[in-house]
Amino acid sequence: MSEESGQAPSLPAGPGPEPPVATITVSDINEAWAEGVRDFRAAPAYGLVFGAIYAAGGLLIVLSATALGLSYLVYPLAGGFVLIGPLAAVGLYEVSRRRERDMPLTWRTVLGVIFEQRHRQLAWMGAVTLFFFVVWLYAVQLLIALFLGSHNFASFHDFLADVMTTPEGLLFLLLGNAIGAALSIVLFSITFVSFPLLLDHDVDFVTAMITSIRAVITPLPAIGWAITIVLLLILASLPFFVGLVVVLPVLGHSTWHLYRKLVPAQIGQPGTKPPGIS
Repeated sequence: MSEESGQAPSLPAGPGPEPPVATITVSDINEAWAEGVRDFRAAPAYGLVFGAIYAAGGLLIVLSATALGLSYLVYPLAGGFVLIGPLAAVGLYEVSRRRERDMPLTWRTVLGVIFEQRHRQLAWMGAVTLFFFVVWLYAVQLLIALFLGSHNFASFHDFLADVMTTPEGLLFLLLGNAIGAALSIVLFSITFVSFPLLLDHDVDFVTAMITSIRAVITPLPAIGWAITIVLLLILASLPFFVGLVVVLPVLGHSTWHLYRKLVPAQIGQPGTKPPGIS
């Protein structure tokens, strides 16, 4: 895997050995939440900055759609934006990783690790996440053309009125939410622990996705975790994404600690140095 500046991350020939995955319980999830809040309180500046950047990105997307006369896309854009949350939390995973290992915690070291990921497998995982976002946008456009193509929407209010009061609109809403839910379930399954794993160990992104799916197989804790994340992100996004400033860092730090309970700290060869800047 090339480390030279300016080169794209190398695509692996195939998945490597799969890391072992432990079985977690609801109490493990509760502990992860507590540890995530502890990390946020210990290093709030990092969480607030990364959360603010994520919230600003969501607000910018919504404002851009409105300015371009595409206000009817505000709802699907906001919903799709939530999908890239695991990618946006990479910096938070690094903060938790450094605190866990008593490594130097400065903006230079954290940002250095983030920028270095463009040469590593995590960049490919980011591309997979963005691909899901693009697929969701194309699916929405297709559904609008199929069910609401003959309607004119001067504003989001007009769009909402047609969706809620016409048979075509209700079918669009039903099918759109079903497709969105399906994409979210698939994306959650492949990103459950893949981003922290790629940050923590030198494995390929295919192996990381397979490991994440294996971690989701433990149904009750994974389902509870997924439902909690969705509810928190929805509530945090409602007041112009402002709540994401706090919710994203808590989720990011907690995800790291849940990952740590699922995947052992050492995998592969003993003494292997994890990717990133020390």
